Amino acid sequence: MLGSTSVCSMSGRRIRLVLSDVDGTLITHGKVLTERSIEAVRRLHEAGVHFAITSGRPPRGMAMLIEPLRLTGPIAAFNGGVIVQPDLHVLEQWCVAADVVQPTIALLESFGLTTWLYRGSEWYVRDPTGTHVDSESSTVQFAPTVVGSYDGLDEDVAKIVGVSDDHDAVAAALAGERGRFGDQVSASSSQAYYVDVTHPRANKGDVLRFLSEHYDIPREEIAAIGDMPNDVLMFALAGTSIAMGQSSGEVQRAARHVTAANDDDGFAAAVDRFVLRDQSV
Repeated sequence: MLGSTSVCSMSGRRIRLVLSDVDGTLITHGKVLTERSIEAVRRLHEAGVHFAITSGRPPRGMAMLIEPLRLTGPIAAFNGGVIVQPDLHVLEQWCVAADVVQPTIALLESFGLTTWLYRGSEWYVRDPTGTHVDSESSTVQFAPTVVGSYDGLDEDVAKIVGVSDDHDAVAAALAGERGRFGDQVSASSSQAYYVDVTHPRANKGDVLRFLSEHYDIPREEIAAIGDMPNDVLMFALAGTSIAMGQSSGEVQRAARHVTAANDDDGFAAAVDRFVLRDQSV
């Protein structure tokens, strides 16, 4: 007979909170939330383990996950730039400094990237037929607001995105953003074709700190799981860190454990292997 379920990491620490990235981690490349992932989160709830998600997506772009995952706690959008309750009421918000917005747009575009703005509940683009606009609309399940210019949209910007399928240009723009603006912004890549620019407090390491304080759970009792370089900051602070199987060698080396790829239900496998383990195993 199987023994009762224990809640612990492979190092023997108890895990009381799991913080997961969304795209490339919790869902497949086809943006599908699988039944195995839903079931894994259900088992976390039943074991008394809090579950939270963080993503570069806007709050509206995470709303479709709330009901199937039975989320009741804070949700960290824009990599922590906006933290909302499940009813999308804002708990905390960090916006890009207004005097940095236009220079950031100019810098990203100097590398040949198309730019988007996220402000309030709106996503702004200048070209609705531009690179990845259709795929982003499908992912976040709402259409952008088309504007002729970003002039006058400097205030309350939660995220600026540079977009290109030239991954070398994206990498160069990311380095350029960090080099020019330093600690005035947080610049990262949530996908190989994006540069995400947010407030310096809007990063997944600070999301983990926020949740640690919100739930009064020591960081050593938090597990973080993700697949991209912008997930490494939460890996560094979590007691248990888990990289997805399709992630780069750099990301995998930054984590304590590696699970299967997202298209192979690596999230659910990680919950089973590294968070919820049967005592008889």
